[in-house]
Amino acid sequence: MKKVLKTGGWVLVGLFVIYTFYFLWKQSQPAPVVYELVKPEQRDILQQTIATGTLEARNQVELKPQITGVVTSLRVQAGQTINAGDLVATIRVIPDMNQLTQAQSSVESARIALDEVIREAARTQRLFDKGVVSQEENEQQQNRLATAKDNLKAAEAQVEVIKRGSSDRAGNVNTTEVRSTMRGVVLNVPVKEGTSVSGSSAFSQGTTIATVADMKDIIFHGNIDETEVAKLHTGMKVTLIPGSMQNVKIPATLDYISPEGTLVNGAKMFELKATATIPEGVEIRSGYSVNANITLSEARQALSISETCVEFENGKAYVYRLTSAEKDVENQKWERVPVELGISDGVYVVVKSGVSETDRLRGIQRM
Repeated sequence: MKKVLKTGGWVLVGLFVIYTFYFLWKQSQPAPVVYELVKPEQRDILQQTIATGTLEARNQVELKPQITGVVTSLRVQAGQTINAGDLVATIRVIPDMNQLTQAQSSVESARIALDEVIREAARTQRLFDKGVVSQEENEQQQNRLATAKDNLKAAEAQVEVIKRGSSDRAGNVNTTEVRSTMRGVVLNVPVKEGTSVSGSSAFSQGTTIATVADMKDIIFHGNIDETEVAKLHTGMKVTLIPGSMQNVKIPATLDYISPEGTLVNGAKMFELKATATIPEGVEIRSGYSVNANITLSEARQALSISETCVEFENGKAYVYRLTSAEKDVENQKWERVPVELGISDGVYVVVKSGVSETDRLRGIQRM
């Protein structure tokens, strides 16, 4: 009995030792490398580039006064729709003393010249009546008289314009009124009643009274890096996504690419413009920042795979196709297959040849 127990004990010890060695050997063996299986599928692949910019009206004007003065009344406010010719503001003239003095001097000079011409015309008329001078000379003197009278009226009208912004000689022209030159929406009114404004001239841009834009004709105005501009051409499809409305997609068509780049923060940027078609019910405000997705090329329902499946060597593309049973995860076997690739959207790439939908390809390694 003791011998049996002793033998059984040694057997247990032996089994324990064998299991221990097996366990240590098993632990020392590397774990099988297992890869995710990727199935080629039919997808729509769009190759796009992104440009940033804003939405703005194609036609936008700044309304400025023609004279220097003070705003006495404002007839519009931001957001209001106005028509061409509508009164925007009224300006009270503040005469420029230098201009007024010069204009008054011109009036005096014109009056003195007229008096002299009147005397000369009267003398010539008397001589003509006596037959001393010819009719032609008399008519010339009468023309000088008419010219002198007109010069005086012009000088007096200039004084009126400087004093009150208009004159009887100018008729309906009134420089004290600022009127809209187009139909549109008032974007902003940067002045208030009582604000001093300067008139636009050859030497000054003048003070903006209001900005008016046609918000029915919206364009995308943005820039793109020089590395992407060579891929673009007018007529390309553009999808605009406003930063404030991520769920809204606005279709547009690229219609302008600047022929000259501008250096911005060390990079050459090219100006882009695209005509937008605003969807029904979407309200657009001028200045919205947007991302423009420009479609460079597209493939509809093309066989494609994840780019993680592809490796490159000597300029050629390869994938690894599963040759073992799909369920035998720990003993995966692969064969290297050359493939011909098409366009890529950065995640998936079109496969023109080399694999089929029934193949299973090697993806990323499982952790």
